[in-house]
Amino acid sequence: MRKTLLALLFLAVVAASASSQVKIAFVDSEVIISQLPEAQEVKKKLEDQQKLYIDTITTVENDIKTKADAFKTKYEDAQKQIEAGKLNADQIKALEGELGMMQEEVQGLDQQLAAYKQNVQKVLYDNQVELFKPVKEKITKAIETLAKELKYNLVLDKASDALIYGDKEIDITFKVLDKLK
Repeated sequence: MRKTLLALLFLAVVAASASSQVKIAFVDSEVIISQLPEAQEVKKKLEDQQKLYIDTITTVENDIKTKADAFKTKYEDAQKQIEAGKLNADQIKALEGELGMMQEEVQGLDQQLAAYKQNVQKVLYDNQVELFKPVKEKITKAIETLAKELKYNLVLDKASDALIYGDKEIDITFKVLDKLK
């Protein structure tokens, strides 16, 4: 990504330098976001959502741990009774069935939790994208307006190595396509 951006920047500078002086600027979007009140509100909403999910996950993890501990205790107790010869074949078979069901329950809950965590990550990411969209649009619009006022041809983002604004006069995309044909 960084190499592509640098190559694009180089091509744009070379193409534009033949006709005029190119002015380049950069911004640090992380600094802007950290100081923009709307962004702080979005971050707070996301943190609150994340806390709710973490609380749910912690509760489920504790439930799984309790059931796993119960299984372990029951298994160890069964082992001791078998070794001491206190159980007959029918009792051993019944105990094996009960332990098998307990183990399956713990494994099932663990798998459900893993799926839930994966879903939570997707939901949080989607929410982040959706909630930050208006903030990013506002920032981008302000950058474009300022770049035009100050006559900058390119504005790069220091935080993400991305091109935020590019003057259409130095865009050689279609010239490259023509050259490739």
